[in-house]
Amino acid sequence: MNLHLTVGPLVSLIAGILILAVPRLLRYIVSIYLIIVGLLGLLGSGAHYLH
Repeated sequence: MNLHLTVGPLVSLIAGILILAVPRLLRYIVSIYLIIVGLLGLLGSGAHYLH
């Protein structure tokens, strides 16, 4: 049995658990997640197509 985990769903699961445990962390978790997703979008696969 192979278990393949990707980063997105795993981060979402951890963030959801943390938000349930400590609701005051919501703004920090959301802002860090958006910054990471934005950086990955800019520096990830899109950087290979620049000429």
